[in-house]
Amino acid sequence: MSRPNVLLITCDQWRGDCLSAAGHPVVKTPNADALAAEGVLFRRHYGGAAPCSPARACLYTGLYQMNNRVCRNGTPLDARHGNVALSARAAGYDPTLFGYTDVAPDPRRLSAGDLRLRSYEGVLPGFTVRQFLPEHQRQWLSWLSMQGIDTSAGVPDIHRPASGQGKVDVTNAPPVYSKDRTPTAFLAGEFIRWLGEQEQGAPWFAHISFISPHPPFIVPEPYNTMYDPADGPAFRRAASWQAEAESHPYLAYDLERQERTKFVPGIEGKVPDWGDGNFRRIRAIYYGMISEVDAQLGRIWQALKAAGVWDDTVIVLTSDHAEMMGDHFMLGKGGYFDASYHVPLIVRDPRRGAAAGATVDRFTEAVDVFPTLLDLIGAAPEPHLDGRSLAQWLDGEEPADWRDEAHWEFDFRSVADGEAERYFDIGARDCNLAVIRTSGFKYVHFGGGLPPLLFDLTKDPSELTNVANDPAYLPARLEFAEKMLAWRARHLDQSLALAELTDDGVVGHVGWAVGNRE
Repeated sequence: MSRPNVLLITCDQWRGDCLSAAGHPVVKTPNADALAAEGVLFRRHYGGAAPCSPARACLYTGLYQMNNRVCRNGTPLDARHGNVALSARAAGYDPTLFGYTDVAPDPRRLSAGDLRLRSYEGVLPGFTVRQFLPEHQRQWLSWLSMQGIDTSAGVPDIHRPASGQGKVDVTNAPPVYSKDRTPTAFLAGEFIRWLGEQEQGAPWFAHISFISPHPPFIVPEPYNTMYDPADGPAFRRAASWQAEAESHPYLAYDLERQERTKFVPGIEGKVPDWGDGNFRRIRAIYYGMISEVDAQLGRIWQALKAAGVWDDTVIVLTSDHAEMMGDHFMLGKGGYFDASYHVPLIVRDPRRGAAAGATVDRFTEAVDVFPTLLDLIGAAPEPHLDGRSLAQWLDGEEPADWRDEAHWEFDFRSVADGEAERYFDIGARDCNLAVIRTSGFKYVHFGGGLPPLLFDLTKDPSELTNVANDPAYLPARLEFAEKMLAWRARHLDQSLALAELTDDGVVGHVGWAVGNRE
């Protein structure tokens, strides 16, 4: 291959431990496992932020939140930043999207009345959109309707059990649509149809952005009964949600905001009060949703092989962020727990077989995906990015000076209504936290004067006991506070800091959005 095909797949809200290739005791993911057998599984891979827009900004730009500044769903992405689609386009590809990217456009480049300013579900600059599928899912609903399925309930109500849903307890009853008519199946089919249109020998770049296993938590037969609610590891949590809430002011705030209907439409009440049985039923459904996605991945693998391009295609399989799934009496994502940020990453490059089937246990991050793809398609490197290429790992080599920690950030400001600002009596700029996580410790630093957290993960892998104020751990706390400062200092915006104007012109590197030059 002079240039490979590229297939970037994201599966929204997929926990990094929920892969059978990663040793999960219950979940079965044979098709993801088959990809890992031909590629490299990165077992300690972490998203950079949450929820969707901030997480994807890190993934697509290769920049930490401190630099891309996408703080919440709806925060615009500064047009000056480059991204994976623009760079692929500059390298001669036509990057094509199936699904969504949740990138709010820079309002400074649009007129005040532009309808694109009314939604955070914009498209990352550089992509050609083949099949858009935002939150309202109208394109999928139209497809269902053409097949004779009643879609009058709309979204999210079409994702309720066809037999009815109680007001309190969870049921695993299936929806009105079948396993071959899920949003995942719809997008997979649209990609396969597009694949058949590609000219032989012309490299392509596609991004499939699946919504599953993101809530609402519901799945068709046979996946709805594939897993027994009694099976699965113990939840990582304190004796009660009240004990969790008392452990830190942020947790008290977050637990109070967890509404059941956000995850299962029509269910009333608060998530922390749900009870162990309901948490286990939801988890079994979530596992089934992962298996439903995995089945569609298998369908895509077969299509690539049938088209004769399997051995010409780089595949990256990952997620934007993860899912609490009952840990700490929570669902969804956000905050600082590992369960929200530990996500899968499998990279397969058919040209690099030396490490096929290997696993990497060093820390990798969402910001590494963009520089990795630049490397694999032979594009010029971007030294100002916060991430690093993973290509050497694919060759069975360990890059020099690789990181010994993972980092992520979470911003809980609420610009539109000021909810968090009022609750904590702090400004929007202070509603944030940053995490450094090593093999042995996790340090969480908050803005706004909220107390820091330090967890000794060797003794407390469930992150239940804050030792930040324990005199015995004060040296460790100081060490990690200094690590945080050093990390932020090293990764301050380098877009122009790596360049210098001289008598001979620009020396060094200028980081800019390709195609965005004046």
